[in-house]
Amino acid sequence: MKDKDSLLSLLREIGVDAVTHEHPAVFRVEEGEEIKAKIPGAHTKNLFLKDAKDQLWLISAEGHATIDLKKLHHVIGSARLSFGNPILMAQTLGVSPGSVTALGLVNDTGRRIRFVLDRTLAEAEAVNFHPLTNTATTTISRDGFFRFLAAIGITPMVVDFQAMAVVEPAR
Repeated sequence: MKDKDSLLSLLREIGVDAVTHEHPAVFRVEEGEEIKAKIPGAHTKNLFLKDAKDQLWLISAEGHATIDLKKLHHVIGSARLSFGNPILMAQTLGVSPGSVTALGLVNDTGRRIRFVLDRTLAEAEAVNFHPLTNTATTTISRDGFFRFLAAIGITPMVVDFQAMAVVEPAR
């Protein structure tokens, strides 16, 4: 499993410029608003989910997006969704609750997780994710984020959470 340092090293190796900001632990989107205000780019909330057929899902959305889990499964083609447990989260993403991040997909070597990306994030110039720990935030460009996903073999399903529809992002 990769940790923060090995993840940041991988980003450098694949040519992704990243700026990491150290800060006190943040466990929920509502926390750390002062921290986020000082860091440019789109901020995220990330949900680790499991559907009724045991398929794992990671949802990365803009921090203020409203995600209706009762409707989302119809949009993404999953069974009914619920939150995944911390043990499964640690096994697949290498993180604990409060540190869920799309960058954790680097640890899902078995490709058990399907990744859903908010259209707002897919189109943002810069995005911010925890680098496998909630004591830091890493900022990368949109192109850098997509380079990271391609390097680990992930193609996200992009969803417009306002329209509740799968879309192709403007890139």
